[in-house]
Amino acid sequence: MFWFAPVSWTPHDEAELIAGWRLWLELGDRTWPSAAWDGTAADVVRPLRELVAACDEIETGYRGAVDEPSEEFIRIIQFLVWTVSTVIELWADDEVPLDAERIALLHADLAGFAEQAERVLELLAVSGGWTGLAAEHRRTGR
Repeated sequence: MFWFAPVSWTPHDEAELIAGWRLWLELGDRTWPSAAWDGTAADVVRPLRELVAACDEIETGYRGAVDEPSEEFIRIIQFLVWTVSTVIELWADDEVPLDAERIALLHADLAGFAEQAERVLELLAVSGGWTGLAAEHRRTGR
């Protein structure tokens, strides 16, 4: 998979900064399956669907909080929804525990999304002014 992540973002106001913070928090916790993974692709897709719902909620809340939403911020949210939707569409109906070959395929798809998500996380952290928190989150997972 080959995607182009947004490359710039400058929060225009407090509402956008808060929405960016919420997006950063949501994205950081949903890229990879948890240790409780049941071995099915469907279990991996559940938190990704929750991420899409969170993105929709963040976008709706942000649009409602400002008179003129930032196109670059909306583009970041829509980019994430688009990239994660590909993984969801490929794996959503797979309820059977995966064999090693299918795990490798799922991992490759998740890795493609995770690479893009990491770029967005970094962009949000740098532009939002919480780079130190981003480094701590990567180090500790919290």
